[in-house]
Amino acid sequence: MPHRLLRTLLGLAAAALTGSALAAEVQVAVAANFTAPMQAIARQFEQDSGHRVLAAYGATGQLYAQIGNGAPFELLLAADQSTPARLEQDGLAVPGSRFTYATGALVLWSAQAGYVDDQGQVLRDGQFRHLALANPKAAPYGLAAYQVLEQLGLRRAVAGKLVEGQSISQALQFVATGNAELGFVALSQVYQDGEIAEGSAWLVPATLYQPLHQDAVLLRPGADNPAAQALLDYLKSPAAAAIIRRYGYQL
Repeated sequence: MPHRLLRTLLGLAAAALTGSALAAEVQVAVAANFTAPMQAIARQFEQDSGHRVLAAYGATGQLYAQIGNGAPFELLLAADQSTPARLEQDGLAVPGSRFTYATGALVLWSAQAGYVDDQGQVLRDGQFRHLALANPKAAPYGLAAYQVLEQLGLRRAVAGKLVEGQSISQALQFVATGNAELGFVALSQVYQDGEIAEGSAWLVPATLYQPLHQDAVLLRPGADNPAAQALLDYLKSPAAAAIIRRYGYQL
């Protein structure tokens, strides 16, 4: 084999080995409300970096329990600030890595067009059989929904109509399938590019619930994984910010 061809083949092999060594996987635990934007961010990140994202979605409280029980997640994108802070205190997260990646919003949503008015009067009228929301002990958006009901003085009036999902995704499913006429869900689940994708919704005034600041944190298993740090940095990038805003989040 000519020396020049041999050198070329060796160079290609070395480049391939280098590329595979640089590419890595990162396991991410993601709050259910952030499913759609995370899927979009992961696709763009993988294209830009060559790394692979393995994401699991669920209620923040459930993800916290899994991390505490040894689940090998390397990043957490929570739906609150207290859970990542608690993981730092527990020694399960890297100190100083925590930051707010998005601030969410709560909506009262129905799959039926025209069912929910833009002032939320349908909630006060009470002419519905089921109202879906997420478990407030596991999901920050569920807690926010209960805060809204308390602020409006409706907690007792609707108590017998409440249907709790284990996560905000399950609450959305109850409404989307018609098992509940309406429900409290994350704006990001029903909103894209400036409008409600389908059905009808009331954007709940932010004064009725505590701010839904969502923090990300690097977990101990990801401390030495360059892909984990790269994804954490990518969440702060203009490319990620553009995606996050498309789903109705504030930065």
